[in-house]
Amino acid sequence: MSRSRQPPLVTGISPNEGIPWTKVTIRGENLGTGPTDLIGLTICGHNCLLTAEWMSPSKIVCRVGQAKNDKGDIIVTTKSGGKGTSTVSFKLLKPEKIGILDQSAVWVDEMNYYDMRTDRNKGIPPLSLRPSNPLGIEIEKSKFPQKDLEMLFPGMSADFTSENFSASWYLIENHSTTSFEQLKTAVTNLKRQASKKSEGSLAYVKGGLSTFFEAQDALSAIHQKLEADGTEKVEGSMTQKLENVLNRASNTADTLFQEVLGRKDKADSTRNALNVLQRFKFLFNLPLNIERNIQKGDYDVVINDYEKAKSLFGKTEVQVFKKYYAEVETRIEALRQLLLDKLLETPSTLHDQKRYIRYLSDLHAPGDPAWQCIGAQHRWILQLMHSCREGYVHGLQGTPGLHSPMIDLDNDVRPSVLGHLSQTASLTRGSSFQSSRDDTWRYKTPHRVAFVEKLTKLVLSQLPNFWKLWISYVNGSLFSETAERSGQIERSKNVRHRQNDFKKMIQEVMHCLVKLVRGALLPLSISEGGARQHGGWEGKSELSGQWLAHVIQTMRLTYESLTALEIPNDMLQTIQDLILDLRVRCVMVTLQHTAEEIKRLAEKEDWIVDNEGLTSLIFVHCLEQLSAKPDADVDTAHLSMDVSSPDLFGSIHEDISLTSEQRLLIVLSNCCYLERHTFLNIAEHFEKHNFQGIEKITQVSMASLKELDQRLFENYIELKADPIVGSLEPGIYAGYFDWKDCLPPTGVRNYLKEALVNIIAVHAEVFTISKELVPRVLSKVVEAVSEELSRLMQCVSSFSKNGALQARLEICALRDTVAVHLTSESKSSFKQALEALPQLSSGADKKLLEELLNKFKSSMHLQLTCFQAAAPPMMKT
Repeated sequence: MSRSRQPPLVTGISPNEGIPWTKVTIRGENLGTGPTDLIGLTICGHNCLLTAEWMSPSKIVCRVGQAKNDKGDIIVTTKSGGKGTSTVSFKLLKPEKIGILDQSAVWVDEMNYYDMRTDRNKGIPPLSLRPSNPLGIEIEKSKFPQKDLEMLFPGMSADFTSENFSASWYLIENHSTTSFEQLKTAVTNLKRQASKKSEGSLAYVKGGLSTFFEAQDALSAIHQKLEADGTEKVEGSMTQKLENVLNRASNTADTLFQEVLGRKDKADSTRNALNVLQRFKFLFNLPLNIERNIQKGDYDVVINDYEKAKSLFGKTEVQVFKKYYAEVETRIEALRQLLLDKLLETPSTLHDQKRYIRYLSDLHAPGDPAWQCIGAQHRWILQLMHSCREGYVHGLQGTPGLHSPMIDLDNDVRPSVLGHLSQTASLTRGSSFQSSRDDTWRYKTPHRVAFVEKLTKLVLSQLPNFWKLWISYVNGSLFSETAERSGQIERSKNVRHRQNDFKKMIQEVMHCLVKLVRGALLPLSISEGGARQHGGWEGKSELSGQWLAHVIQTMRLTYESLTALEIPNDMLQTIQDLILDLRVRCVMVTLQHTAEEIKRLAEKEDWIVDNEGLTSLIFVHCLEQLSAKPDADVDTAHLSMDVSSPDLFGSIHEDISLTSEQRLLIVLSNCCYLERHTFLNIAEHFEKHNFQGIEKITQVSMASLKELDQRLFENYIELKADPIVGSLEPGIYAGYFDWKDCLPPTGVRNYLKEALVNIIAVHAEVFTISKELVPRVLSKVVEAVSEELSRLMQCVSSFSKNGALQARLEICALRDTVAVHLTSESKSSFKQALEALPQLSSGADKKLLEELLNKFKSSMHLQLTCFQAAAPPMMKT
């Protein structure tokens, strides 16, 4: 819809700041074609349309309201132009409190008038009756900014009638330039006002004391006059004489007409008796009619006849009517007892209960039949719950005919629960690690689960009617209109008195339900006395996590059904606590079961290594078992081929038996993968699903993994490094070699070459399993070899020139060869070994050493290729 005019534009406002209710003039363009065209006006976000007065298309007058924002735009909205814009803004100031005699540029609402002469309060609060100048000295307003005072005294006020009154603020604001002498005068004025206030009531009594005495004298005189008139003898008065004359006349008249009046009375009584028999045959036949109608079940007819008879003859003084009415009351009392017995019978429908309560209410039964019915239903529900437990417990003890321990779930109303359980029952890793447990749990319900389902179904079938009966009792719908009018006050008192009792009943039912479920599923969470009353499930195995999850959903559905009845949440708190405990137990059982299955995964390891040096099994306890497992213990019955892993080593497929060192390497590789990937992924999934305490779990898991990794790594290093280290000393002194008497060196001796070959073998073994483990393993092996070599050099007492040259040649050859895997410890060991040797004295020796080193590296170039991943520069000696 197109508009014929441009949107309103506000270009000016005067004044541009002020307190609320300040009158402002707005100027601009296209501000409307008339008063009816103006449909919106906001200043600082406050709607000011009610006070707006349209003057012209370029002028509007209004008052600013109580806006939330301190500063904002002026927005005008018209029918013809829509919502406009503003090029100016208005600043809203906080209003200052203005006294009665203070000048103000805006209108200030006047307070209600207080007439001190007649002492009539026109609605002013007591604090407002105080004088505007409590100190009684001249007020000198300061020029301190209001905002500075507010920042200096946060949360306080200079208003002496306020609860947050600050005397310092008041003095700064009103008496900042007042002299000390004037302030002393103000203190004297305050003390004088306080003394007048305390003496005011006493002075009022003193002033009216004479009036009190006059009133006392008048009342005393009246009292004495009344006493004198009351004791005066009136025996001979005229009224006494007149009374005696009338009594004598009445006695004479009775004597003259006694016989005639007697015959007339006898005839009237006979005639009246016949009329009574005809007229009141309803009463005389009522006892028999009550019996007949009770036998027919026409209780409404009986109640109507009884109400009619009660209204006619309930207060009669005629003996014959009393006799028959007493018989009617006897029959009605028997009917009351009959209806009460029927009311308290269980089971019964809510319709019958309401009907019997209404009958008893109309018959004005003593006590509170409705409450008696509520109590009977409460006891009946508890009895049903305990009977349900006893039936299932007896079924466990050898009488399965009462309740079969297994029920068919095909007809259960919760197929979605079973479908969910079946989806979560399988593992998502490889097919070789799927649980081999029997799937019959999907078709048979354990005895305790069947008991919980039956128990919750029983509660949900009985408790709604019980709750509705209480609601009807509270709102009075159980009673007829007559009974409602007659007993409304008494019944309201009963309802208030019974609320706590009924709450205890509901809580008792909830506690019984929770205790029975705990006795069946969480026996350790109840006391010994409660275990005897609510338990009896001894000897039953622990439920699986799937069935516990099924029970949790059953309890959740029960809780939702009870909540739908609008039962207060505090009454259902015990069920929430039970659901929480069941969830915790379900998680614990599931984790325990999962941990046991993970521990058993060691029997299914196939030792097939993928291109990352990993197998399908990467869990701490499983890895620890595998690392120490002998070859003969490998169970090949569960091995399976992983087609997704490349066949890097055909010999492993052909001959599954691996050495303990190879297993250690595989497990170490799996440990590295666990630390870098698996645990982090698990923690990420936990955090995604808002699990708490993930950091602690991850820390504990990482610590356990690192401890296992370090232990296995040390075992492997011990297995590999000890033989190499042990071969050094025999190799050095083979052939009775002596450092003091030896030939000039011609090259590196065989013992060092053999040690290097053994290190190369370790490199090859580790490299075939995991490339990432090579630096870690070789650095430790080199440390052990360098440490042993340093020890052997330091143990030599003295070297000949040729011996020192030979030793330096072999130490430098080993150091330069494994330079890629040197650590600070190994460098220190090599340094110590070289320092134990005599220094080379001539350049010829250094040249010979360099030639022999180059010769050694050239002759073993092929073997030393594995150490050239990051070839270091040639180290000088």
